[in-house]
Amino acid sequence: MPLDGFFLRFLTDELNRALSGSRVEKVYHPSKDELLLQLRSKSGAHRLMISASANCPRIHITENIPENPPQPSMFCMLMRKHLNTAVVSSIVQSELDRVVFINFDASSEIGDKVKLRLCVEIMARHSNIILINEDGQIIDSIKRIDMTKSSYRQVFPALPYVPPPAQDKMSICAVSADELMRRVLSTPEKSLFLSLLSSLQGASPLICREISANVCGGEVRTGDLTAEQSAGLKTELEMLREMLTSGGGQPFLLADKSKKPIDFSFMRINQYGFSVISQRMESFSRLLDSFYYERDRLDRTKQRAGDMFKVLSNASSRISRKLNVQQKELKDCEGKETLRINAELINANLGTLEKGAPFYEVLNYYDGMSALRISVDPALTPAANAQKYYKEYKKLKTAQRILADLIKDGEQELQYLETVSDLLARADTHADLDAIRAELEGAGCLKRRRKNDSKRQKSLLPMEYVSSDGFRIFVGRNNIQNDTLSLKTAKGGDIWLHTENIPGSHVIVESQGREVPPGTIEQAAMIAAYHSKARESSRVPVNYTFAKNLKKPGGARPGKVIFHTYGTLFVTPDKDKQSSLAVKR
Repeated sequence: MPLDGFFLRFLTDELNRALSGSRVEKVYHPSKDELLLQLRSKSGAHRLMISASANCPRIHITENIPENPPQPSMFCMLMRKHLNTAVVSSIVQSELDRVVFINFDASSEIGDKVKLRLCVEIMARHSNIILINEDGQIIDSIKRIDMTKSSYRQVFPALPYVPPPAQDKMSICAVSADELMRRVLSTPEKSLFLSLLSSLQGASPLICREISANVCGGEVRTGDLTAEQSAGLKTELEMLREMLTSGGGQPFLLADKSKKPIDFSFMRINQYGFSVISQRMESFSRLLDSFYYERDRLDRTKQRAGDMFKVLSNASSRISRKLNVQQKELKDCEGKETLRINAELINANLGTLEKGAPFYEVLNYYDGMSALRISVDPALTPAANAQKYYKEYKKLKTAQRILADLIKDGEQELQYLETVSDLLARADTHADLDAIRAELEGAGCLKRRRKNDSKRQKSLLPMEYVSSDGFRIFVGRNNIQNDTLSLKTAKGGDIWLHTENIPGSHVIVESQGREVPPGTIEQAAMIAAYHSKARESSRVPVNYTFAKNLKKPGGARPGKVIFHTYGTLFVTPDKDKQSSLAVKR
C-alpha cells in the first residue's frame, strides 16, 4: 500500500518523539531521489531516511546504511551547507495530507539564527523533498518542477513554496462522525468502499476496504446499507477517529504464507482471512525499513548499473531469438533420413528406372517391401536424382551437427548472461558493480572504458560467514571471484555448494582438514540459496560436493564448473538467519 495520511499520522508522532532536539551531524545523498540525515541526540544516534522515489516515497528511521556515491552531488553539498549542525525542533504533518515538515533551528553563514523547514511530500510520482527558508521561499528541491510539468505550481529556488492542491475530502479528525456519515451516504450509487475513498482525507484503499468488510462483509452500494449496517459504519468511523486522535495505532506488517511482505498498516487487517499473516512490529520506522529494504536496494542498483542491465537484456533477447530460429532449423533436419533412403532405393533400382518420369515407383525394403513413390526431377537421369537426394541428405546432416553445436554454445552463453544478471541484481556496493562491469568488459559484452575513466580496482573480498559450528563460509560476489574461490582458493576437502540449475554464487565451506558437520552444510546451503535467483523461493535445491571434484571445461565462461559426484539439499532462504551468521567488515 502507499504510505497514506493515516499511517503517516502515527509515523510522524513517532519521529517527533524520537528526533526532536537531535542535531544534524552529516547529510548524504545515496541516490537521486533519496536523502539521509545522520542525527545525534542525548538518546544516541539515528539515521533518517527520506525518499521521494516514485515507487516508494517515505520517511523513517533506518538501520540499513546505503552506500553513498564517491562524490557528493550539488544538491547534497547545498543540504550540508544549510543543515549541518542544525537542530530538529519538531516534525509535524500537514493535517492528514501526505506532507511532513521537519522544522530546524539553524545558523546562517554569518552565524545568525534562522529557521528552516524541510518539506517531505509523499505523493507517488509527484513526491519531492523541498528545503524552505523562514520567509517561505524555496532554497532548493530534490526535484525541480517547471511549467511543462505542472501548471498549478512550480518548484524552483527563490520561488515561494506553494502546498500541493487540496483534495475535496474531509479530515476525520476535524469533523464529527455525523458529518462524515452524511458525506459518505451522499453518493448512494457508489459502493461503500469507493464512497469512503472519495470522502476521507488520508485514507488508503486498504483501510477503506477494511471498513467496508467490517460493516457489510464485502461490496455493497452505499444506498443499500441497512440501518444496522449504517450504525456499524458510524461506529467504525468513531473508532478510527479515536485511534487517530489518541495515537492508538500499531504497526503491522502483512505477509503471505511464504513470509514475503505484501503490505503494511497501522491497525490489524482482517479482510484477507487466513491467507495473510499479520506481524506486529516494534515501531513504524522498523516496519518501513523492513518492508522497503530489498526494493530500495534494487532501485539503487538499477540507477547505478542501468547500462549493464540494458546490455544484458538486449544480449539475452538477441540470443533467445537466434536460438528459436536455430531450433526450428534443427527440427527441419529431422527428415534427413528420408532423403538418404530415397537415394539408396533409387540406386538399388537404376536398371528399371528411366529418365523423364516425374516420380519413381519402388519397393521400400526399409519398410517390409511396401510400395513407395519418390518424387524426382524428370530432366535428370535416375543416377543424377539419386545424387541430388544424397547431396541434400549430406547438407542436412552437416547442418544438424553445426546447429547442435551452435545451440549448445548459445544456451551456455544465455546461461552465463543469466548468472551475470542475477549477480548484478544482488550487487550492493559500487565495488561489486565495478567488478561485474570489468567482467563484462573482459567478456566483450561491454566496451572498455577509456583509461582516464577507469580507476584501479581495490581487491574485492568474498562475503564471509561463520557457521554455528565455527566453520568459515565464503560466497563469491561475481563470476571471476567464483572461479578463484572454487578452483584456486578452496582446498580438496572443502565443501562447494551451488543452487541446482538456478543462477547464483559459488559457496565454499572451509574444512581446515576436519569433517564438516551436517548442520554447517545445511547452513551453507541456506546461504547459497539466499545468494541466488531463488532468494524469494522455498525448498530450493542446492548441490554440494568436495572442491576436489570440480573441473573447469575448456573455453568456458567465468563461473562455469562441472562435477559428477554430489548430494542435494532442499532449503528455504532466510534473511535473518543468514544475517546472523555474516561476518561484519
